[in-house]
Amino acid sequence: MDYFTESTLAALKLLLQFNPEIYLIVWTSLKIALIATLLAAAIAIPIGIIIAVNSFIGKRLLLQCLNTLMAMPTVMIGLIFFGLLSRRGLLGDYGLLYTETAVIIGEASLILPIIINMTVVAVLSADSRLLPTLKSMGATQAQLIIPLLKELRYVVLAAVITGFGRAIGEVGAAMMLGGNIHGTTRTMTTAIALETSKGNFELGLALGIVLLLIAFMVNFLLQQLSPESMS
Repeated sequence: MDYFTESTLAALKLLLQFNPEIYLIVWTSLKIALIATLLAAAIAIPIGIIIAVNSFIGKRLLLQCLNTLMAMPTVMIGLIFFGLLSRRGLLGDYGLLYTETAVIIGEASLILPIIINMTVVAVLSADSRLLPTLKSMGATQAQLIIPLLKELRYVVLAAVITGFGRAIGEVGAAMMLGGNIHGTTRTMTTAIALETSKGNFELGLALGIVLLLIAFMVNFLLQQLSPESMS
């Protein structure tokens, strides 16, 4: 039996035995990614709708910037917030570096442009009669948000799920901002990097299997929300 097969069997054994260390890391990852996603969604969805329904100077440039931010390396996000949250940084007095809060801020910032962009595209792709009808009824900017969310709820939900998938698989910012501290900021991705470098391949592989299952479930949900599955 080769090394990879033996390691895979050992990883599955760890999962089936409900190894407490593994499931603590999984829970930490899910909690941080979920909070970051909800925070980003609460900010990004209204911003995306406001951008989509208004015409203003610099809108095209703003959308180009958002597209650029979607492709920003995660270590760049980590670097920026490390500078802001470190003791000598602008927000250093709050002592947030190497805490769950710091990782949540980093992951939320990472997925914010993704959800904004997908929300903008969803609104612009909606029924062309929807916005004129709402505006003709005298709806204000704030009053437009709820009807649009009801009409585009599946597409917006897909944007949120995409953001969660990005957050759960993030490693660069989580490592730099969280410090990979056991029991508090050690996520699946940072633990995989650490355990593999220590030679504990079985534990890293077990976490990788869980991460792969989560990615599968995220993609399954996205497929269920696609137009083809709705029809």
